[in-house]
Amino acid sequence: MLFTRDLRVHDNPALAAACRRTGPTVPVFVFDDALLAGPFAAPNRVRLLLDALADLRESLRGLGGDLVVRRGDPVAEIARLARRTDAAELFLADERSAYARRRLAGLRELGLRVSVHPGITVVPPGDLTPPGGDHYRVFTPYWRAWEAVRRRPIAAAPREVRLPPGLRGGPLPEFGDLTNGTPSPDLARGGERAGRRRMARWLDEAAAGYDEGHDDLAGDRTSRLSAYIKFGCVSPRELADAGPAGFRRQLAWRDFHHQVAAAFPDLARRDYRPRRGEWNRDDDALAAWREGMTGVPIVDAGMRQLLREGFMHNRARLITASFLTRTLGVDWRAGLRHFNDWLADGDIADNAGNWQWVAGTGNSTRPGQAMNPLRQASRFDPKGDYVRRYVPELAGIEGARVHRPWTLPADQGPGPAYPPPVLELG
Repeated sequence: MLFTRDLRVHDNPALAAACRRTGPTVPVFVFDDALLAGPFAAPNRVRLLLDALADLRESLRGLGGDLVVRRGDPVAEIARLARRTDAAELFLADERSAYARRRLAGLRELGLRVSVHPGITVVPPGDLTPPGGDHYRVFTPYWRAWEAVRRRPIAAAPREVRLPPGLRGGPLPEFGDLTNGTPSPDLARGGERAGRRRMARWLDEAAAGYDEGHDDLAGDRTSRLSAYIKFGCVSPRELADAGPAGFRRQLAWRDFHHQVAAAFPDLARRDYRPRRGEWNRDDDALAAWREGMTGVPIVDAGMRQLLREGFMHNRARLITASFLTRTLGVDWRAGLRHFNDWLADGDIADNAGNWQWVAGTGNSTRPGQAMNPLRQASRFDPKGDYVRRYVPELAGIEGARVHRPWTLPADQGPGPAYPPPVLELG
């Protein structure tokens, strides 16, 4: 059983199928150095990955098994383990990224029976296709098809996991062995148990108000489950049954972007919809945006939340991305790279799909639409509480005036540490 992005024992169809077979099961995770050499070694995600694997190992040991940890090329490591254990069949989750497809092709050349199961998304990419097309290019018809499809049953956690005799799990690597960076100071802990606790608490206490309140920046009524879903610590299929309609729609957006990326593997590198004109090259403005020092409070609050928590409220993601691409005219790929560096839930398909949607190069039916950051602030942070939470220089400004500190008299405005806007705003 090769774990990839399904680091859980609950509702894991591949693990459940493997454990139904007669004989021992070898649960394995392989640290691929080809991935660790690139942006996938972002400190926040490495921290959560190690949390998730430690938690998964503890769960498997509680079932009588263990997690076998290896480092290197996944195909070569699986081949060694198969020879060592006389394995005849390999189980893994169905994943459709370009990297995952190359990995699967290599695994299928090993001579094992390869059994691929759902679990990464609610609806696997390719299961829903429009008449005469290979994938949906517009969300609304996809959403209707997604809501109508019959979902697979939720898989029960295995009752027992038996390792072959004499097989050792091997140690998990240290954080510093995988990345040179430092995680965000307020990064949440990862792992299935932490994710299921968060899921249960949110469903019990806040989910009922999600549809009306998820855009309220200061209210922070989002589920904060995105990183657990990204690593497969929480099952998106399980949430599709338990969550409210507005949250199901967010899960459908995630699936939508995954099916777009499966059909257009260059989604994170190339415009899905060709764009006319050139992007601006403004390194100073880009640096100010990254640091949360643009002088536009609602933008800076979002960017500072990202650096502090490895998370950003979904409405703030839209505002900050629109400001970079539409207001400053900077290439969406620069913003995508920064988000990939810091987001604990950084998912290539979903992240790139959303950036392209905002920039007008993706699947938006209104590619010319731009968000005015001041109107967004007035609508979604009307009292300024979200800004004051993350931009302490403005903590002394009362009410909605915090969104326009440059219009205040000098004796009422922010201190000198907070910059003027990087461009003139009305």
